[in-house]
Amino acid sequence: MDLFDFNNNEETAKPLAERMRANSLDEFIGQKHIVAEGSLLRRAIATDRLGSCIFWGPPGCGKTTLANIIALHTNGEFIKLNAVNAGVADVKKAVETARENLKLFGKRTYLLLDECHRFNKTQSDSLLPAIEQGTIIFIGSTTENPYAAMTPAIVSRCRVFEFKHLTNDDIIGALRTAIKSRHKGLGKQGVTATDEAIEHIARMAAGDLRSAYNALELAALTTTPDDEGKIVITLADAEQSIQRKALSYNEDSYYDFLSAFCKSLRGSDANAALYYAMRLIEGGCDPMLVARRLVVHSAEDVGMADPRALQIATSAMYALEKIGYPEARIPLAEAIVYVCEADKSNSVVNAMYAAVADAREVRDDNVPPYLKDNSYGSKEDKANSAAYKYPHNYGGYVEQQYLPDSLKDRVYYVPGNNGYENTVKEIRAKKGKKR
Repeated sequence: MDLFDFNNNEETAKPLAERMRANSLDEFIGQKHIVAEGSLLRRAIATDRLGSCIFWGPPGCGKTTLANIIALHTNGEFIKLNAVNAGVADVKKAVETARENLKLFGKRTYLLLDECHRFNKTQSDSLLPAIEQGTIIFIGSTTENPYAAMTPAIVSRCRVFEFKHLTNDDIIGALRTAIKSRHKGLGKQGVTATDEAIEHIARMAAGDLRSAYNALELAALTTTPDDEGKIVITLADAEQSIQRKALSYNEDSYYDFLSAFCKSLRGSDANAALYYAMRLIEGGCDPMLVARRLVVHSAEDVGMADPRALQIATSAMYALEKIGYPEARIPLAEAIVYVCEADKSNSVVNAMYAAVADAREVRDDNVPPYLKDNSYGSKEDKANSAAYKYPHNYGGYVEQQYLPDSLKDRVYYVPGNNGYENTVKEIRAKKGKKR
């Protein structure tokens, strides 16, 4: 065995996810909102002028890969640390190396810090001066919200780039490439996979490309070759490799389940809404999508009949973001039940659409003079502002025209007859409101 054979064996021994890691922006998968042609980040990388930044997003979405791409395309030095096992001494050593690189060779030093949210205040403080002075270009990678989990002094000196879950199409494309690639993927092993198998792995990976690669590789390694020596990965193989059984779930049924979930919320059927929500999630749907639809319907279908519904739905979505699944199933289920059982009203939606229509169509919508900002106006402007009736001088409410003359008789919001909207009517009556 010669040296080249050894190097090749060492490369093939790496996990598929590591072998398939992109080495350039053209190979990079997903995150078009931050790496598209002409984007700020892409221009900064191309010109080697990237400043300190934090990559924040879920696992397997490309944070470390993008950092490695930056390392490959920069003229500077690159130091990689992990906040889990790096201490203050490691940080000081990196800073000293950066100073020497800058002083002796005029080279900038990039410090990639994985799991940067694990840095405590002492560790962060040891790094802060180097970031401020430009001695080090800091690139943090984290799955936690940096605004909540990291030292504010570090975050304020970095640009935060939020990474998103990869889409199913992103992952399906990556898996097909891995199967075909003879250089880095499974092409030399004669591996093929059915469409159902690939789609199941992509769906169950829930936006995590590393998880999808691992499942594909496991399926390839454990599937017995056929009589021709080919490895054909079926849906059953995919189910076993990612430890999730495929539910009957194609694109059409996905939208049918989602529609049924939304209409069950509107129809006040908590049993149906809970079932469709869990059916969607167990079938591979991102739980956050269910939570987002719940928030929308809490305002669209409950609205002012029970304003607390929006608060509870939003809290469930926040819990899902911070706690994660499956623990967040409980607050999510509670919010679903609450929205279903709450009184219903679509008066807010009707009011919004009516206002949107006028905002788009009405042109002569001059603001009444007494409502304008006349802080720096003429004497006439200041005189007009004196006509404004300050509601608190009248006990908290006074009748006056707020809409432009062309819209002064418009009524957008009309309280319904359910829940809190009856209270709104009573409050209006006490104020003597005419509409």
